[in-house]
Amino acid sequence: MSAERAHNGFEMGIATGPRRRAGSAFTLTELMVVIVIVSLLVLMATINIMDLLKRSTFKGQIQDFISTLQMAANAAAESDRRYEVIIDPVEQSYLLRKITTPELSQVLQEEIIIKRYLSENCIIDYIIFDDGEYATEDRVKFRANRTGWQYGGKIVLLDKDDQLHSVLVNRLDRIIKLEEGDVGLLGPRSQDDIPF
Repeated sequence: MSAERAHNGFEMGIATGPRRRAGSAFTLTELMVVIVIVSLLVLMATINIMDLLKRSTFKGQIQDFISTLQMAANAAAESDRRYEVIIDPVEQSYLLRKITTPELSQVLQEEIIIKRYLSENCIIDYIIFDDGEYATEDRVKFRANRTGWQYGGKIVLLDKDDQLHSVLVNRLDRIIKLEEGDVGLLGPRSQDDIPF
């Protein structure tokens, strides 16, 4: 019986020995999977931080703002839908909306495509329309449809050094332009200015 116990103990030692070692160590495949997952997480965090830093600079914010206006014009040109960029100088924010209801003053949550806030590096100074009227409302709306912008205008922004920059929305041109300084705005001509 003692020989039988010794034999069983020997088999148990052989059987349990490798299990203990395999359970307490990583295989090369497991280690590689962990390294890949950690690398992906670090990459995603880096991209998010870089995106946040880019958006906090004047250049990043103004580019994002112009892209939003351009997106409204392009999307309206390619469809029968109307789009609207609502600028709020009081909140220092803007949003892009796809108009789905005839009630234009009511903005539904499902209509909002983009909503962004500007920082102290990029401040809306004032907004003027191409007919010479200054925007006196809290929220200013630039609407685009298949034929172009409903009306044009100029959005003047200040950078952190108090330098002026003008974003130009032209009724006749879908391309949004950025100019340094407070540039003049091309407005509609009166009947007396037209020679024919």
